[in-house]
Amino acid sequence: MDKEALEQVSFDQTFEDYQVVRQTLKTITETWRSQPSLEQLAADVQLQPIQLQRVFSRWAGITPKQFLQAITLDHARSLLRDAASVLDTSYEVGLSGPSRLHDLFVTHEAMTPGDYRKRGEGLVIHFGFHPCPFGYVLLMATDKGLAGLAFADPGEEKTALEDMTRRWPAAAYEESLEKTAPYLDRVFNPDMWSPETPLRLVFIGTDFEVRVWQTLLKIPMGKATTYSDIAANIGKPSASRAVGTAVGKNPISFVVPCHRVLGRSGDMCGYHWGVTRKRAILGWEAGLSGAVLEMESQGQFSF
Repeated sequence: MDKEALEQVSFDQTFEDYQVVRQTLKTITETWRSQPSLEQLAADVQLQPIQLQRVFSRWAGITPKQFLQAITLDHARSLLRDAASVLDTSYEVGLSGPSRLHDLFVTHEAMTPGDYRKRGEGLVIHFGFHPCPFGYVLLMATDKGLAGLAFADPGEEKTALEDMTRRWPAAAYEESLEKTAPYLDRVFNPDMWSPETPLRLVFIGTDFEVRVWQTLLKIPMGKATTYSDIAANIGKPSASRAVGTAVGKNPISFVVPCHRVLGRSGDMCGYHWGVTRKRAILGWEAGLSGAVLEMESQGQFSF
């Protein structure tokens, strides 16, 4: 079996695992006050407890209990420690160097305001749906780099595509799995996150939106910030609501980590692709970064 086939098998498995995780998260969200047991969660997805344990360990690198800890309010509040100062990190912008210092390294550029006002006219955007660790992912690429990343649950692909194409209605869209497939491994395989081979992004938005999206790139894995802190960081302290709108319009989800923006009290707030998916991404990152294991060892959880 060649490398491409092996990667497809891997992403197919994580896609299948996520369907179980998604249902389990839904149950946890609805019944968390009663602290459902592993046996109860497993029965809900028609698995044996040991099978559910294996799914979570394979998908996130942590157990269901540890995953539950990773999406509690206590853990969310821990992510917000130093929320303002985390945005003060200086880094090279533009194509001169990778922008993310801690995980998925990227370089980025923005289309000119004139190009944006054309609503995508003259732009060819290739798109394709692929299975990924968080359901189906819609990848959208131009000749300058990745321009769009959206998520969909099975049966929601058409809605996700319509949502994204409305952002640049005058662009020409061509379905091409061949053009988008290379980004799949580059985005979702942590082994591919390297400053030597940064991921190229192209931002298509207003000047204000682009400034907000660039600021999101400063938030490292294992940290979070708030809308008001982002507003202050870009010199618009009274623009928290406008920042929230720009965060919600982030066209390159996951890579530009809008999921790391929380309410001041640590609540999950909204997420364009669903709060359950936001919890899943934060829990997945907690397993990857080891943050939940560190907090567990320090006795910071009350379970």
